[in-house]
Amino acid sequence: MDFLKRLEEHRSLEKQLAWEGTFEEYLQIVRKNPHVCQLAHSRIYEMIRAAGVEELEGGVKRYKFFANELFGIDRTLEKLVEEYFHPAARRLDVRKRILLLMGPVSGGKSTLVAMLKRGLEKFSRTAAGALYGIKGCPMHEEPLHLIPRELREDFQKEYGVYIEGELCPACRLMVESEYGGRIEKVPVERVFLSEENRIGIGTFTPSDPKSQDIADLTGSVDFSTIAEYGSESDPRAYRFDGELNIANRGIMEFQEMLKCDEKFLWNLLSLSQEGNFKAGRFALIYADEMIVAHTNENEYKAFIANKKNEALQSRIIVMKIPYNLRVSDEVKIYDKLIKQSDLKDIHIAPHALKVASIFSVLSRLKESKKQGMDVLKKMKLYDGEDVEGFKQKDLTELQNEHLDEGMSGVDPRYVINRLSSALIRTSTKCINPLDVLRALKDGLDQHASITKEERDRLLNFISIARKEYDELAKKEVQKAFVYSFEESARVLFDNYLDNVEAYCNGTKLKDPITDEEMEPDEKLMRSIEEQIGISENAKKAFREEILIRLSSYARKGKRFDYRSHERLREAVERKLFADLKDVVKITTSTKTPDKEQLKRLNEVSARLIESHGYCPICANELLKYVGSLLSR
Repeated sequence: MDFLKRLEEHRSLEKQLAWEGTFEEYLQIVRKNPHVCQLAHSRIYEMIRAAGVEELEGGVKRYKFFANELFGIDRTLEKLVEEYFHPAARRLDVRKRILLLMGPVSGGKSTLVAMLKRGLEKFSRTAAGALYGIKGCPMHEEPLHLIPRELREDFQKEYGVYIEGELCPACRLMVESEYGGRIEKVPVERVFLSEENRIGIGTFTPSDPKSQDIADLTGSVDFSTIAEYGSESDPRAYRFDGELNIANRGIMEFQEMLKCDEKFLWNLLSLSQEGNFKAGRFALIYADEMIVAHTNENEYKAFIANKKNEALQSRIIVMKIPYNLRVSDEVKIYDKLIKQSDLKDIHIAPHALKVASIFSVLSRLKESKKQGMDVLKKMKLYDGEDVEGFKQKDLTELQNEHLDEGMSGVDPRYVINRLSSALIRTSTKCINPLDVLRALKDGLDQHASITKEERDRLLNFISIARKEYDELAKKEVQKAFVYSFEESARVLFDNYLDNVEAYCNGTKLKDPITDEEMEPDEKLMRSIEEQIGISENAKKAFREEILIRLSSYARKGKRFDYRSHERLREAVERKLFADLKDVVKITTSTKTPDKEQLKRLNEVSARLIESHGYCPICANELLKYVGSLLSR
């Protein structure tokens, strides 16, 4: 019943959004809301901007319109919006160019175009994105085209609205034959862009050049009506239903444009530069639409090598869409694709998608010439971590070393195919990182097209991903064990704080049993600080920082515990884990744990399940695996 109620609300909303009136009434709407007659590029830019913008580290802008579908290519998307959509929205010459998205397979080109299409459909149903068209026009064109060219300058002065374009042949005939030139009486309706209904959104896919007709782009003569209307040049005898016709006011996607026969591309020359195209026995027909195409790098190189394509090449703006190079964002890509499936009953262990992402990203990175920088360090730096010898400020210089970085490597489809294979084959209803790495390796064995050198390179990346997981696994168990010894962590922390306070204030400590005065325990403090790389020269500044933080908490009446300072928490946990290493090793690797060991294992397993996203199966596998690592 709730759904039926929602359905009724939807119908009611549709009726509220719909509007019909005369051109005279439409002019009143234009006077109040001039944005209703903005051009296609401007509408798309406003749609993207309306979703919001946030600034990331390094001054990169993230446009929220793309945030839920496209990950890790914020720089590329910022360039696309700022260098194409923004100037095009301001009616600069950029809008007279075809936008060509070029990049490797499965890099997000089609997703980007699909988002623009779906976004336009939704935006046209909002107040900010509302648009109107001449009722009955096959190209749902802007009603302001009705205004005679001689009066447009006066209209612009009075309304402050720019008019571009002329009536299509069908509307020109309709105005004269049905309304005797009285344009104020011509009916106008609100237009809702829709790919399904072929309103404002078109898609052209090349097929066999011998069978595909240019009519797919520009419309065709309706031979059944020629006898009635007497001529092919009568607009009533023509179907204005080509993709270029119906995409007017919105967007036209040219899929795999460079695979297309040349005669189909010729129509784009005039449309991209002058904003019109030739159809049938009519004068040039105006169209206000953004043309977006996509291709891969090899096809583009072949295209520009052909001298016959120079005219079209000058009318194209190429935007490279590389693979994502951030591990954390690659995880989001795989997570999104898996959630679209019906595998809701299978649990994916923590870090399973991360190891796949490490493998993918490593394959896309290029070796740096900088001393001390390898691909693993580069991967971590790209993902927001500081690594030995490098900081985030070095990022731009690294990115500028190889401008084509991300244009090759393992594509997400290969990884998701291997993940799918592992998910389907699992007998335990849970897959862990080792299952994923095994599936990726098996896939390489089945990949006949890759060379031995490339296979060895990718196997090396799988090995690196495995080593990274080994460290992650040990840290995960470390955290869970420390939790089960939390009281020990608190005691160690309090002991460290007492010694730091005495050290910074130049005082002594009292032995809790003998009341004897003692110097601060330098050995204890250094054993904790060394866990996080605090050097002998930096120890004084670090201890003073801790004391300042402690004083700040005290003034605010807040309790300062070992989780209040991230680096100190990590140091305490590492120190405690180092002290407990033998206990962890014996507890996790023993085949017949005693009562105390079993209790600890159950506590650690419960902690992994409760707070770290594990299920009983992968928690048990993790403990066994870490036990084997510590026994080596």
